[in-house]
Formats: sequence, C-alpha cells, structure tokens
Amino acid sequence: MIEKYTQGPVGFITILPSGPPSMPKFLIQWFVFCLLIAFFVAYLTGHTVPPGIRYLAVFRVAGTAAFLAFGLGNLSNGIWKGQTWSSTIKEVFDGLVYALLTAGTFGWLWPR
Repeated sequence: MIEKYTQGPVGFITILPSGPPSMPKFLIQWFVFCLLIAFFVAYLTGHTVPPGIRYLAVFRVAGTAAFLAFGLGNLSNGIWKGQTWSSTIKEVFDGLVYALLTAGTFGWLWPR
C-alpha cells in the first residue's frame, strides 16, 4: 500500500446523486446541527455558570464550548483529508464567528 501511495496519484473523491443539490435539505440539517450544539452548550453552561452572573462569564463559557464544536472540529479535515490549510483556517474562522454569535446570545438571554 505504501508503494501505491508513493507511485501516485493519490486522491479522494466524493460521489453525490445526480441532479442539483437540495438546498432546503442542507439548510434543515445545518439548523438541526446548530440546535444540537446549542443544546450541549446550554447543558455545559447551565452546569458551570449560576443564574445572575455577569454577561462576560456566560459569554466566556458558552463561547469556548461553541468554538470547540463549530471551529476546532474542522482541523481534522486539514490533518486527515488533505484539505488545504488555507481552506481549513477559513472554516475555523467561520466556526469562531458562529461561536461568538452563540456566546452573545447565551449571555444576552441568561437568567438574571
């Protein structure tokens, strides 16, 4: 197997069904994914941050948890799937934006 990799070419391919992509299906799956992350962020934050605490404390815990899910999970694509690091860093940055939005929402809606 090592010899086959050495001789090359080496590639990965994704096969999708024929026809245009189903955007509603993808958007619904993304929404469910975001809800799943929010559920676990709420679970973690709810067990580590008491009600009535400062906005920034809630933001810090929720943001860290959300960034672990939205951002750092993308690093494995650069490590194992051969994705370019420039694309991987862009995905991590997108994850940071989602994490900041999630943290801001949790901090804003946290019980006083």
